[in-house]
Amino acid sequence: MAKIKHIALSTQNPDETAKFYTEVFGLEEIAKLDGPGASGYYLSDGDINIAILKFKNDAVAGTERGKEWSGLHHIGFQVESLDDIAAKLTAADAAPRADINQALGVGMGRPHHANVEVKYSGPDGVIVDVSETGWVGTSPLKD
Repeated sequence: MAKIKHIALSTQNPDETAKFYTEVFGLEEIAKLDGPGASGYYLSDGDINIAILKFKNDAVAGTERGKEWSGLHHIGFQVESLDDIAAKLTAADAAPRADINQALGVGMGRPHHANVEVKYSGPDGVIVDVSETGWVGTSPLKD
């Protein structure tokens, strides 16, 4: 069976985007890159590789988006403590997405709903979903 092992984020500021994911979620910088098609970083949590990329031309980025496009809709992180991660997210100026959390009926102090516990704004318009309980079909945070 295939497993998710790589997520790529297109950004106009790879330094700030990589800093967010390393400082808030503790991802490790695996490599910094500066190739003909893109510059940026490879980060990892030990299971999944995340590429933080600034594309240098429209063809490499994909003509439907182009090199100026930034984004991915959301990334989910399983965490040990919602309170601890909320403090780190606040320190990184990542605000809770009250609009989405309210629409889903989730958020700090409320019961979780399926795979969603709390959503926050991350860099480049990417929404960050944090959960203590994890997602269906994934391994537990601790064995």
